[in-house]
Amino acid sequence: MNQRFQITRSMQPNSSDKEITLEECQVYFSSKADFTYQTVLTVKGEESTMSIPGDFFMWKHGEAFIPFRHYMGDLYVAVSHQDVVPLMMEIASDLHADIVEG
Repeated sequence: MNQRFQITRSMQPNSSDKEITLEECQVYFSSKADFTYQTVLTVKGEESTMSIPGDFFMWKHGEAFIPFRHYMGDLYVAVSHQDVVPLMMEIASDLHADIVEG
């Protein structure tokens, strides 16, 4: 089972910009070569396909795409591969944010 993490500024008491905005994410991820933005995440199973609307920054890792979802001022990612961990830490550092499990 994948662990889910939240990249957030809500734990930083002196931050004037508590919320990570969608616009901030769009600027940040547009500078990253391995990321694309999409407004629908499509999950294909053996018997069905599900579409989830939202703001997703898709990281291309080999043949897989790993979504970083912007939702209500935070970013969320499920660690489905160990290579996500250092990238998640880099993103949190660049955005002056913390990482919370859950």
